[in-house]
Amino acid sequence: MGCFQRVRIGRSHNAFACGILPGMKRDTIRFPLRIQAAANAGKHALLASVLAGAALSGAWANTPPAPPAPSINPPSKNITWLAAAQDADIERAFAQAKSQGKPVLLYWGATWCPPCNQLKATFFNTQDFAIQARDFVAVHVDGDRPGAQKLGARFKVRGYPTVILMNPQGAEITRLPGEADAQQVMAVLRAGLSGGRPIQQVLADARGGKSLSTNEWRTLAYYSWETDESQLVNPADRPLLLAELAAKVPQGAASGASRDTAQTHGEIATRLWLKALATSDEGKGIKPDAMLRELVQTVLADAAATKLHLDVLTGGGAKMVQVVTAEGSPERAALVQRMDSALVRAQGDATLSRGDRTQVVIERIALARLGQGKDTLKPRLPEALTQLAREHGQRMDREITDGYERQAVITSTAYLLGQAGLWEDSDALLKANLTRSHSPYYLMSQLGSNARRQGKTADALRWYQESFDKSVGPATRLQWGAGYFNALVDLAPQDVARIEAVAAQLFKEAAQDSASFHERSARSLQRVAAKLKDWNKGPQQAAVLQRLQQQLTGVCATVPAADGQRQTCQNLIKA
Repeated sequence: MGCFQRVRIGRSHNAFACGILPGMKRDTIRFPLRIQAAANAGKHALLASVLAGAALSGAWANTPPAPPAPSINPPSKNITWLAAAQDADIERAFAQAKSQGKPVLLYWGATWCPPCNQLKATFFNTQDFAIQARDFVAVHVDGDRPGAQKLGARFKVRGYPTVILMNPQGAEITRLPGEADAQQVMAVLRAGLSGGRPIQQVLADARGGKSLSTNEWRTLAYYSWETDESQLVNPADRPLLLAELAAKVPQGAASGASRDTAQTHGEIATRLWLKALATSDEGKGIKPDAMLRELVQTVLADAAATKLHLDVLTGGGAKMVQVVTAEGSPERAALVQRMDSALVRAQGDATLSRGDRTQVVIERIALARLGQGKDTLKPRLPEALTQLAREHGQRMDREITDGYERQAVITSTAYLLGQAGLWEDSDALLKANLTRSHSPYYLMSQLGSNARRQGKTADALRWYQESFDKSVGPATRLQWGAGYFNALVDLAPQDVARIEAVAAQLFKEAAQDSASFHERSARSLQRVAAKLKDWNKGPQQAAVLQRLQQQLTGVCATVPAADGQRQTCQNLIKA
């Protein structure tokens, strides 16, 4: 029941990480000649810098009487998190921020979400974060609190987790990347806390050719583009924008910078180029050339550079190979070997977290699977890699004691085993952890997905149903219910009675939360409506749809009209 998110600190590589449901293309992007010319110059300057570096080695309400309430189930216990689920909660938090002259750090997450749990086990739990928290007001928005999805719409947050740093007036300074190296994330956070400008202003100045500080370039490079939600750029245009920014980063002696600053600028530009490649589809996005290929090879050859950009490599290494080389070419085979060797070297770094090491193994498997088809159940892998995957699963299950880390890493490891074709191992790991997980319904949904991939329809539906039955929280129940419903229509379209019962249950539950027609909850219901429309192919199905539309009409009549929810509800009926 999720989406593919590969990350290090804050995102799981698991295919279910952000909760996109079963049953869920980017337009072709051309590189304008004027930008291409600047890009070529930028790439030449950047490559020299990289080589040199390797040698160096809304208006808010006035303060209300009631103070903000602390979170009951906070993301970490080393600082005070203020709970927010309603507009009034947010207004109190910003009133406190204004009175104290501090920014607001807003964390949007959910109990079950593996990357959220990874954040809780690592970044949020560090002493550095606790010390830095003295300089901001921490706000926790649990997406399953009643009414919380309306705040998701207000702040343009969807995927879990999303972390936003805002000034006291509510302007976004940056969205912090959950996937990057913890030290780099902390550097971005500190830069934002020391008077960082709103990210939209920084981006506009960068594109306009104005001078930026090193911290501002770093903020752009480490901005969480994956959770941008079109605030700065449409997803289809992201590779082009990242390439444009990479070409504009001042490089070398021409920038008049010190040696250390020039090296930092080189690292920043490298990250932007790598992310541009990793977000380009094969044949779409930026057009690779010899300089970009050499840049990738230079990063892979240098251990320090590989570690610095490991989140990009483990989140898009296989994609980079596909973008910069032709399928079946000697160049692709050579680059796969270089990429794998760099990942093997990184895998031996004892300072990496278990989550990071898991991501490394997953990317190595992704590289080995290139050319075999993404739906291949039993890929041809080197025997040593298959054995490594099996041993990694056993080691993670044996070593992990923290509940947050277990929820994050075990789910990713189960995905890893499936990608390696070790389906029995994946199922066994998930089943063994059902009683050890604080959100077992998430693992049940993975078991359902595993069964579906293997053609085990009855098992898939059983696990999907159980995951829905055991799920907790209004938004999560709609999401898990929609996932079960979609699978039911796909795998058992003849089971008319059960299909109607599940849809009716979801509409009934939607009527019980004040924000069911906002953000993630609204999208869950929209998927159900779309699936019903596709399923409606005969008189029996038409009769079911008529009864469900009557039920939904009653629900819509009770939904507030002022905030757009009633219209969203009524659009479901039209669908």
